[in-house]
Amino acid sequence: MSLSKIDISFKRIQQLAIPAIIAGIVEPVLSSTDAAVVGNLTENSVQSLAAVGIVGSFLSMLIWILGQTRSAISAIISQNLGAGKLEDIKVLPAQAIYFNIILSVIVLGSTYFFVTEIFTLLKAKDLVLDLSIDYYNIRVWGFPFTLFTLAVFGVFRGLQNTFWPMIVAIIGASINVLLDFVLVYGIEGYVPEMAVKGAAWASLISQAIMAIMALILLLTKTEVSLKLVLPLHPEIKRLFTMSFNLFVRSFSLNIALILAIREATAINDQTAAAHTIAANIWLFTAFFIDGYGAAGNLLSGRLLGASDYKNLWLLTKRVIKYNIIVALLLMIVGSILYTQLGLLFNRKQEVLTIFYSVFFMVIIMQPINAFAFTLDSIFKGLGEMAWLRNTLLIATFLGFIPVLYVSKFLNLGILGIWIAFVVWMLFRASALIYFYHKKYYKLAIAK
Repeated sequence: MSLSKIDISFKRIQQLAIPAIIAGIVEPVLSSTDAAVVGNLTENSVQSLAAVGIVGSFLSMLIWILGQTRSAISAIISQNLGAGKLEDIKVLPAQAIYFNIILSVIVLGSTYFFVTEIFTLLKAKDLVLDLSIDYYNIRVWGFPFTLFTLAVFGVFRGLQNTFWPMIVAIIGASINVLLDFVLVYGIEGYVPEMAVKGAAWASLISQAIMAIMALILLLTKTEVSLKLVLPLHPEIKRLFTMSFNLFVRSFSLNIALILAIREATAINDQTAAAHTIAANIWLFTAFFIDGYGAAGNLLSGRLLGASDYKNLWLLTKRVIKYNIIVALLLMIVGSILYTQLGLLFNRKQEVLTIFYSVFFMVIIMQPINAFAFTLDSIFKGLGEMAWLRNTLLIATFLGFIPVLYVSKFLNLGILGIWIAFVVWMLFRASALIYFYHKKYYKLAIAK
């Protein structure tokens, strides 16, 4: 394949980025919808919101850690596509998908019987603990469906197709929103009010439907077969190595998220609820920004496969510029809707007061996020998982954790938690800029 055929124009980036934005925000939409709906219950709304926040953080940790095979699959497929060697890896996607399914079953079995201990460790107690267990014991069964869907999305992304993942995401999110209202609040005379359990069932059902749709589209819209062919493909070793490095990266990332919700819960239920609102909005904006990062991810893998470093540098500049614009728009929207966004999730004044005291931190982080998330995605496309691993280890253990506990010592409360997040993102952005300049910028100007 000639280098000129790898299109990195504005139009092509939009074609990949816009569907990726929509597909990428599904998980935070699922969690945010659950949080917003249970946060407006007439009884125990604060405790319900805190429980959904705790469980959502824990499940996100598991999904992000074990769902990293999606990025590894995507990187390998896109690199082989760029090098014109796609036929050489035709048995790899099925092997990777089965690997994901086995992982999900192992994790489900290893956590299901220890939920009380897990959420007690996260400082949940009394009614919050009971609601967390109720929510988790239902929603956890969607975990295998989610990992399967992510693996299939990785195949589509590697093939430079973000359209079908978007369709699956739109339908899945729409079903989840509809079922949330029906099952959480109930329909008098037809469906009983299920509260937190209803939110869990809504997520589980939507995740199952998304997995079925992903399976059908994989079989009908690609030439990928799910027939397991042995022996293992030689690239499976690189897939496992990439995935392991991303496991470590995501584990470090989620240590920060889990410690944050743990410290917020330890203060009181109202702080946990307020932190849940802020975290859900932050994650939503993160996945929104990650859409352009996904375009960089897919195209960077092809450019690397073609050894086109000049266009790789050009692509990087363009995608960062677009994401800076997105970040500025998110800042404007967040500022305009400062009060209304909190009211979407909860109407308890004590919760909203705490949330409003830190939401400005979420807003000012957006440009930092633009650099960090864009380069993070591009590095995944380049297969540089070891650098991503090192970046998160540095950011979490030298940035986030020290600032978090110094802030706790200074009694800064929830403000201290979000100061730690700002420092964390600064570490991530700075380290990735350094790593990129060290290798790929030098390759680009050397050509």
